[in-house]
Amino acid sequence: MIDPQRSTPENLVARVRAVLPSLTPSAQMIARLILDDPATVARSTITELSAASATSEATIVRTARVLGFSGYAQLRLALAAAAATRQGPDRLVPGDLAPDDPLSDLIAKVTRAESEALEDTAAQLSPERLGHVVDAITGARRVDVYGVAASGLVATDMSQKLLRIGLSAHAFTDAHLAMTSAVLLRPGDVAVGVSCTGETPDVLEPVRHAHKAGATTVAITNNPRSALAEVCDHVLISAGRETAFRPGALASRISQLLIVDYVFVGVAQRTSEVSNEALRATRDALENFVSESRPRARKPS
Repeated sequence: MIDPQRSTPENLVARVRAVLPSLTPSAQMIARLILDDPATVARSTITELSAASATSEATIVRTARVLGFSGYAQLRLALAAAAATRQGPDRLVPGDLAPDDPLSDLIAKVTRAESEALEDTAAQLSPERLGHVVDAITGARRVDVYGVAASGLVATDMSQKLLRIGLSAHAFTDAHLAMTSAVLLRPGDVAVGVSCTGETPDVLEPVRHAHKAGATTVAITNNPRSALAEVCDHVLISAGRETAFRPGALASRISQLLIVDYVFVGVAQRTSEVSNEALRATRDALENFVSESRPRARKPS
């Protein structure tokens, strides 16, 4: 839910996009109009928006409240501010890719979608929430990271980064192994679940068991109203834009990796003396390994 006291023009539309999958079908129609053209919605009366969205005025009011506003009037004001910050006509609507798009359009559209996903993720990330996660991981005995498919790549990246600075971190992309590890966690440990939808059973169930075991639980997800978000102590919201060739799980990967980098750098800062030494030691070890593994040139006979 959007906190109107913390909402800014930069993060409002991103947050609407984040909660879209969890809204009712009628509320989704209103949310899509907001995403498509916030300026037009901001200029519309509640009667005009009701006609445009084919929903009732009561549904519009309920949707505004779900988004964290007291009513439609407050939502309109926030949307007007959001529309005023747009950087060009396509800022909030990156054109979808078409099968016959030339490669020049492909480059432009994918680049815009990726950069806006990063901007949206940064805009809606609370420094306080990030700080809580950094604190928990900094003092953790062990960190488990759960993810499958595209989110499994993110889980592996997170564990690899934390391992490089001396933390005991493990990525689990197999649900059976994840469950086995989760039930053995204890207070002082941290379990991180990575899931675009926040409803993936292979991630959700291990996190539930880790929470029950007393571990601090963290969600990295696009959906702040998901089951994963509800079961976790801390929630970090990523942003991703689906296109015809990039479903949500793939579109969100770049923003999930950004959150991982935020967490990693934050932990490295808190443990700078230890992390700097660990980075030096691991870098030297890898460089020596690569150097010694290279085939030596044969001396001429």
